[in-house]
Amino acid sequence: MGFSVQRPADDLVENGEINVTPFIDVILVLLIIFMVAAPLSTVDVPVDLPAAHAQPTPRPEKPVYLTIKADLSVLIGEEPVVSERFASQLDVATRLKRDTRVFIRADKSVPYGEVMKLFNDLRANGYLKVAMVALDAGGSSPQNGAPQGGAP
Repeated sequence: MGFSVQRPADDLVENGEINVTPFIDVILVLLIIFMVAAPLSTVDVPVDLPAAHAQPTPRPEKPVYLTIKADLSVLIGEEPVVSERFASQLDVATRLKRDTRVFIRADKSVPYGEVMKLFNDLRANGYLKVAMVALDAGGSSPQNGAPQGGAP
């Protein structure tokens, strides 16, 4: 008994191409996952941070205050400063001690650039210990004239 196996002529021919439809589906799903996850990984999360209440620094025996008034006039202690004699007047107030901490008080209306100009003048003259004086967080004035705040 012999038989022969022959394929019919209408049989399907092998196709050597790759079906990319499932691949595209997977890529689109990954793209959507990354598009949703990327904004969630940023630092734009609102956080209610606690307030810090720093203790005031101890007041030196004779603090040196630089004051910038609303009219942009500068005073060392109670004395008005002539801009040409700023360094010499500051040296007299600190008794030539460059490591003396200098406290800066500025009116709210003074532009930031003017305060930075004063910082630059202090640095140029060798005064690197500088502190800003501010009202305490409750809005009241500093206790006994003690400076609030620290070095920038």
